[in-house]
Amino acid sequence: MELLIEKLLGFVMVMTRISAFFLVAPVFGWRSIPSMIKVAAPVMLAIFFSITHPPAVTAEQTSAVQAVLLLGCEATYGLALGAVANVLFSAAKLGGKIAERQMGLSMAQVIDPFTQEHGAPIASLLEMVLALAFLAANGHHLLLKVIERSYEVFPAGDIPSAATLAGKMLEASSAMFVAGLRLAAPVLAAMLVLLVALAILARLVPEMNIFFISFPLRIGLGLAIVTVCVPFINDFVSEMAELMSKMLPL
Repeated sequence: MELLIEKLLGFVMVMTRISAFFLVAPVFGWRSIPSMIKVAAPVMLAIFFSITHPPAVTAEQTSAVQAVLLLGCEATYGLALGAVANVLFSAAKLGGKIAERQMGLSMAQVIDPFTQEHGAPIASLLEMVLALAFLAANGHHLLLKVIERSYEVFPAGDIPSAATLAGKMLEASSAMFVAGLRLAAPVLAAMLVLLVALAILARLVPEMNIFFISFPLRIGLGLAIVTVCVPFINDFVSEMAELMSKMLPL
């Protein structure tokens, strides 16, 4: 009976961490993924990891209150792992939003196919391209490898400190902003050159309505730059994999 309770406790702790990870992680946490897969995948993985990576605690040493606290810690750790991966994955969306503001499309809205929420068109486009490149490069295998490494370093019942989790989140957030600015840099540079050119044209031809002309020029130039830069997202996928290996709290 004690052995059964210990196995059940280990399974529940493993299930808690994996479910929390799947809740917020990219690809696995998207609303477009069928609910049956969202439920079945954590259960199957929990069965596997509870067998291959036994928990760091035993049922004899754990009271009911301690078990609840351990489950809360496992959920916190799983959410932190998924949040760091999701923050790094959101760099493409951030870059798209920055580019859209420069193009004058900040009010445009579309339905994000992944989250089923209202989003910006360029940001959604870059996110979809990144998702396709990520999956083509077996990025979902990388996320599963993250779960495996977490149990190798921190077995069920043992998690990193809160300071470590918070520090990794801050590092991931700063890396996301830097990566987003890098993705939007070509559009920012092109818009700066365009605005300088329009300012000079306004001085040379005062009777021309520069404000009216600037809108189609900004949109057309921005779309052209985005079209040219989209293929380079493949390079960002490998960079994002390196960032994940460095910044995940493992």
